[in-house]
Amino acid sequence: MIWTDNHCHLHDERIPGGAAAAVDAARTAGVTTMITVGCDTATSLAAIAVAEQFDGVWATVGLHPHDAVNGVETIAGLFDHPKVIAVGECGLDYHYDHSPREVQRTAFVDQIHLAHHLQLPLIIHTREAWADTFDILRAEGTPAQTIFHCFTGDADAARQCLDLGAFVSFSGIVTFKTATDVQAAARLCPLDRLLVETDSPYLAPLPHRGKPNQPSLVTVVGAFIADLRGDDVETIATATTAAACLAFPRSAP
Repeated sequence: MIWTDNHCHLHDERIPGGAAAAVDAARTAGVTTMITVGCDTATSLAAIAVAEQFDGVWATVGLHPHDAVNGVETIAGLFDHPKVIAVGECGLDYHYDHSPREVQRTAFVDQIHLAHHLQLPLIIHTREAWADTFDILRAEGTPAQTIFHCFTGDADAARQCLDLGAFVSFSGIVTFKTATDVQAAARLCPLDRLLVETDSPYLAPLPHRGKPNQPSLVTVVGAFIADLRGDDVETIATATTAAACLAFPRSAP
């Protein structure tokens, strides 16, 4: 079986054993493609540097809502690298409000415009901000490839994502016993819009919860979703890898 981890942070120093060890472990587990995601200038540059080192590893450039105060101009010059395949992660986070909400909204809009201009996929982080996220996408136009990363909403939010033509990506959160809303969303999501991710080194799936996460464990997320839906694990591996190729065309073999 072949898997894709469409959202990780391989460049993060908390990745167990470092990037090289994590890539080796992922490949042993059948994870052939990994997308390491930037959140500001420093992490976007680090993501590019890691992607340069490994076949099958790609990078993104983005400004996380926590870092929106830095301004999108701080990342605007980083998209020319051939290993950069998406804009983000970007969006709105009203749980922490590390950046003022209006500043978050401006940075989100600016990155939607970048995705349109560069014809790149858009990776969205949204937390406790569904209404504003959907309103902004409808106003600015949802990019052709839009990914709701680390989906934490309910079935209704998932339907609204799908109505926008977006992909829905599930992390280890879907395995948590209290995540019944997320599990309901995973059941209803059509296979051609369903993605799996680790968001490593964060959010390790059960039974690894509380430990540093890594891309090899995307197989655990996928197996849980297969059981949840009553699908074969191979069906989920094949479908989510195919969906990742649609969501991130430049990552396709």
